[in-house]
Amino acid sequence: MDVTIEYEKDFYFWLMKNASLLREKKFSEIDAEHIAEELEAMGRSEKRELVSRLTVLLAHLLKWRFQAVKRSRSWKNLVVF
Repeated sequence: MDVTIEYEKDFYFWLMKNASLLREKKFSEIDAEHIAEELEAMGRSEKRELVSRLTVLLAHLLKWRFQAVKRSRSWKNLVVF
């Protein structure tokens, strides 16, 4: 089956097949274009997640610093480690 068809029809099978081909060093048989696209997408997703978590952390720390009267035990457990 053509690697593009595998990619479009059964992503998991495509992923496992390409992982196996990479481990076996059969580089001429891998679907390099789609692998590159997936790696780029994964990188963008990880970066978005990191920025999101850092934004939430910063907001929590600012609230901790400037809204002392609203601190509760659960809030302290969330912010202070």
